[in-house]
Amino acid sequence: MTAPKSRGTKSKRDKRRLHIVLKKPNLVKCQKCGKLIQSHVVCSFCGYYKGRKIIDVLKKKDRKKREEEEKKKKDKDKGKDKKKVENKKKEIVELKKTAKK
Repeated sequence: MTAPKSRGTKSKRDKRRLHIVLKKPNLVKCQKCGKLIQSHVVCSFCGYYKGRKIIDVLKKKDRKKREEEEKKKKDKDKGKDKKKVENKKKEIVELKKTAKK
């Protein structure tokens, strides 16, 4: 690849980049629920495509809720474990203080 003969100006650079733009997605209304979705894609709200049910959205939502609840339980358990460890450390420190006296 060759090197440029001279440095390009800001205006040349900006003119070149003029057409590099994000375009708005073409949204259409779902035939079943009326929500805006991309064309030629299954509706994520109701699970229908071209009037036929493709995905069971409720089942999928139930699974997500279940996973979130399990995650919350794990986080709570981790918090309890941390508290137990901190309490044991405090007990050890107190025992050492009493042993020194």
